[in-house]
Parts: sequence; C-alpha cells; structure tokens
Amino acid sequence: MCTFKLLSEGGDFLTGKTNGAILQRDGKSYAIMTNTPAGLVKPEELERIAAVGKKFHIPLMKITSGQRIILAGISSDDVPNVFKELGDLAKPDLGPCVKFVQGCLGTESCKWGAQDSIGFTKVITKKMETQTFPAKIKIGISGCQRCCSESQLRDIGLIGTSRGWIALFGGNGGRKPRNADPIAYHLSADEACDLVQRLLDYYKNHANPQERTARFMERIGMETLKSDLLSMIPYISLDKV
Repeated sequence: MCTFKLLSEGGDFLTGKTNGAILQRDGKSYAIMTNTPAGLVKPEELERIAAVGKKFHIPLMKITSGQRIILAGISSDDVPNVFKELGDLAKPDLGPCVKFVQGCLGTESCKWGAQDSIGFTKVITKKMETQTFPAKIKIGISGCQRCCSESQLRDIGLIGTSRGWIALFGGNGGRKPRNADPIAYHLSADEACDLVQRLLDYYKNHANPQERTARFMERIGMETLKSDLLSMIPYISLDKV
C-alpha cells in the first residue's frame, strides 16, 4: 500500500518539473489529484484518466474521500507529461487552499434532497479555485440534513433544508475531531455563498499560519466571531447562532 506526504518546504513541491504534484512516502515518486467537483465525471473524462494510467504505468489509482481520483506512484520524469495529458482534469496541489468541495446528489436524483447541492458545489468550487488560506480548507455541501457530504466535520459546511441553507464553520474530522459551529439558518443560495466568503476572509485575516478552522474557533470562540463579524451581516439573526 502507498501512503503520501507533502513536501512542505523547498524542493520540487514548490519549484521545478514536479511543481503541483504530491511527494509520496518513498521520497521519490509522486501523486496527482484529479479536478472533479462533487465527484462528477463524464465518460470521456474517465477514459482520459484511464488512458493516462495505462500510458504511464501508474500503479495506484484510487477514489478519495474528497470525491477525486488520485494517481499515485508517478516518477518525477513523468509528472509534467501526466499533468499535460490530464489537462484541466488535473488539480495541482500548490499549498494551503481549498482541497475539495464535496457534494452529494441533492435534488439531482436523491429523493431526500431539499436543495441543489451539485449546482451549489460547482458555484463554490469556481469561487474558491484561486484563493489561498493559512491552512487547507475542506468544504462539504449536503442537500439535506442527512449530511452525506459530512458537512458537520468540514471547515465550511452547508446543509440544505426546505427553508434554505444552514451554514457551519470550524469542523474537523482528523485526530482531534470537532463538530462545526452552526452560523446561520434559512439562507438563500446567494446569502450562503456570501457568508462562506466572509467567514473565510475573516479566518484568513486572523488565523495563525497552519491553524485549521477547528483550532481557530477553539482559540477565538463563537462570541468573538459574533462580535467581530456576524453583527455586520444583515441576513443573519444572531439569536439563532
């Protein structure tokens, strides 16, 4: 089994021919993630990914928890050509950014879907694709309160209901799990999108380097967030926070 680590300082991770690839545990080979928002892929995209895997004899291709496909075990010499042949299907890993936006089926085909999570996932993915943050960000968008996209354990969580979106902030499912704090209820899609950006801007401006949102919220507390940010957002009823 292959496991992975990021080369966080210097080296080929930041410069050179392996820029954007993920250094593996063996210290020699690399992995590349696909860019598949909400896990959506077309037949021709799957065929292209499979063709790249065959052409470069990639030993491990795995669907990840973030609804992407990782191609692992790539030699450093092959990394540029794998990126080239994947084209816009490749997602270079260039530092602390939004790693993925996970979305469920929502109203597309799920009988429980209350909101269009697939469409909203595409909107949020596009909005966040060039932004960087103090630490990595994971986003989960669930079309109903069954929370199939693990919204309560993501840095940003959105949950659809018949009355709109619930926004959550500061979740983590890692070694020290934390349920995200509910920030606002009954939001329209535009309001939810605006609040996501405001929360991440506040986090970007006040978090310590490498401080995930869960640890950030543990440090500052909800009362600070309410005082500094939420009181200035007209569509949020603070008595529901």
